[in-house]
Formats: sequence, structure tokens, C-alpha cells
Amino acid sequence: MKKEITIIGAGLVGSLCSLFMTNRGYKVNVFERRKDLRSEIITAGKSINLVLSKRGWTALKKAGIDKEVMKISIPVYKRVMHDVKGRLTDQPYGNKGEAIYSVSRAQMNMLMMNLAAKNGASLYFNERCVDVDFERSIAAFENTESKKHQNIKSDFLIGADGAFSVVRKKMVNKYKHDYEYNEIEHNYKELLIPSGDNDTHLLEKNALHIWPRGDFMLMALANLDGSFTCTLFAPKKGKNSFDGLNTKDEVENYFADLFSDFSKLVPNLYEQWVSNPTSNLGIVRTFPWHINDKSLLIGDAAHATVPFYGQGMNAGFEDCRILDELLDKNEDNFAACFDEYSRIRKPNGDGVQDLSMHNFIVMRDKTADPKFLLQKKIEKKFANLYPAKWIPLYSMVSFTNTPYAEAWEIGIKQEKIMQQIMSMPNIDKMWKSDKIMQKILILV
Repeated sequence: MKKEITIIGAGLVGSLCSLFMTNRGYKVNVFERRKDLRSEIITAGKSINLVLSKRGWTALKKAGIDKEVMKISIPVYKRVMHDVKGRLTDQPYGNKGEAIYSVSRAQMNMLMMNLAAKNGASLYFNERCVDVDFERSIAAFENTESKKHQNIKSDFLIGADGAFSVVRKKMVNKYKHDYEYNEIEHNYKELLIPSGDNDTHLLEKNALHIWPRGDFMLMALANLDGSFTCTLFAPKKGKNSFDGLNTKDEVENYFADLFSDFSKLVPNLYEQWVSNPTSNLGIVRTFPWHINDKSLLIGDAAHATVPFYGQGMNAGFEDCRILDELLDKNEDNFAACFDEYSRIRKPNGDGVQDLSMHNFIVMRDKTADPKFLLQKKIEKKFANLYPAKWIPLYSMVSFTNTPYAEAWEIGIKQEKIMQQIMSMPNIDKMWKSDKIMQKILILV
């Protein structure tokens, strides 16, 4: 008899998880509190463009849908930095051919839901989870339109219901699990650079554009229709913050002064500013991620993070792959699988959060620092000479499946080594020499 699974949340991770579970022969029902996005026209507003990297692609390939996703993805080979005067500087992400991929959250979510349904999952919308009976594996739902209630029993249930997960809240309340939510001091707002004539891109298409300004920044990623989804990350209060951006003049002067080349590309800047929400950013930490053999958390429900490494979706997709592999390893013994999943994924949930906050500082500040850029050149040269000895942190996170916790630990060690190298006299003049490469080799 087929095992029956309830997945709460039809977002990206819930949809991919349903694909893995239907591939295993399970009967899968997915419940989503929102309307069916596939029947709506989605515009910009509260949806930072997504970035797919190696570990995300690994999961998609294992689920058999990587080729479908590639059709709506744009390769991004480098950062392009925009200074205050509009001057541009290129910073390749890795070696030639290495890229992360930009994809619209709305397009990605609609594709994933279609593929989930095509693969046999049953999707139900406007169904808000209001309670969970973990002992009996029953989830209670209220229809947001009819207000009707129903109880759904299954063999086990998966909470894929995002950063403000109801499943996690019930776990924490009933079983006193560890939980903390830390909101950072920055908010974000999404804006849109429209396409040019004949849907042309007004900035370089295959790049992540960043306007680094110290403790705040603007970034932009290309869409298939020629537009760019842009996101301002700025403090809630204080200098250059959201707090001082209220009137039309305040908004337009802010962008004209600090992001002059960007402001020239957005004719309806203030209209977008008023209509698009300002949203907060935070980090969720909880443990354990499961209840016996009855339920587990996956994706943002377990480890919501800030978007500065582009790893939130990738980490959630990796959760799905690891869960599938553990079900194989434990021969579908849910109790053994869930316990191991919770234990081995928790350190990596913490790792991606540490990495994300670290990369925020890198993007908003250090990418405009000549000393930091020199350090990255030295690291790249050494890594190409001794690839078995050194993989740069960004490459480790984005272009390998190295566990996040391990990547973060290695990254800390590498940074200590590089600080010694960067403190050497005349490093800017002698960095290409064999002496410097040999010095790093000794320290590794």
C-alpha cells in the first residue's frame, strides 16, 4: 500500500519535495494557503530574484527536472560593480564558464507546481494550516474563501511552509523545541528596470549588478523579458535609511545622488517606490527539525536566512535531495531517516546563515575595496595552481556540494591565512611571484 504524505506549502521547496516523494511511489497531497499562482499575473513587489547554483542544480537533476528549469534561467558569470559616478568594474565569479543562474521566483514557482502536478501530486490552494496533531499525523486546514475546515491524516507530514511556518510553530509550542528569530537592521524593497526597445536589456544581461555603498547597496538581476529585478537593501533607520525616504523628492534625490546611472533607467521610480512593499529580513534557527517518524521541517521552515549569498532556495533544494538519499539509506524507515536528517542538516542550516551574513558585508562594502579585490586575485591564482589545496569560499559555496558548515569552517581558516599574506610588505607589487604562492602553500 502506498505511503501517503501531506506537504504543507506549495512553494519552491514544497513542490520539489513532492517530486522526490512521488518519484518514490508515495501518494502526495500538497496544501497551500495562497491562491494558485499559475492563474495569476505576477508582478514585481516582494520577490527577490532567485539564484541557482551547483547544489540547487544537483537536486533538480536528481529529480529529473533540471532541463526544464534551465529553459527559464539566465547564466550570470560575474559581478559588475557600479560606483557613485556610474563607473563599472567587472569581478568574475569563478573560472571561465562557471556561472550562477538568475531565475524569476514567480516563473520558477509556477513551473515547479506544474511539474509536481504532472508527476502525480495533488495540489490544493487557499488551504491554511491551523493546527497539527503530530501523534496521529493529522493536519487541520481552513479554506481561506469558504472558511470550511478539514482534517487530513497521512503517514507523515512535511512542513515546507516558509519562514513563518505554522508546522514549526506547533512543534516549538508542543515539544519545546529550540527556536529563535533574529531580524537584521536592514529592510529591502524591490524595483524594476524596464526592458528597452524589442525587449532588450539596458544593462549587461549575464551579470549581477551591484551598487555597493558601505552599509547599504542596490543589486539587479536580469529577467528573460529584458527587464531587471532590482533590490535595495538599506538600514531601517539612520543615515541613508528607509526612514528618510517618504516624499517624491526624497526618493528621487536619494537615487540620483547615490545610484545615478540606475535612476536614469527607471522613469517611474517613485510610483514603484510607493506601490512596492518595504519588507524586513531575518534568520530562523530551530532544533530539532522533526517529530519522531511523523513530521519534519524543510527549507525556510527549518533555516530561513537572508538572501545575500543567493543560497536560500539552494539550501532548501539540497534538503530535498538529502532527505531522498536518507530514505534510500534507511530503506524508508521514517524514524531513522528523520532523526538523521535533522541531525546532519542542522549544522548546515546554521552554516548557510553564517555565510549569508558574511557575504552581505562582502557585497555592500568589500567589493569596492581595492585591497579586498587584490586578495581575491591572489586566492584565485593560488587556487588555480593548487586546486587540491584551495577552493575559494565563494566557489566552494556556489560551484560545489561541500556542506555549508564545512565550507564556512574552511573559509574562516582561509581568511586567517590571507590576512597574513595581505600584511606582507609590498604585497600589491609582488603578489604574482612564486614566493607568495609558496608562502601560502606553507600556511595551508
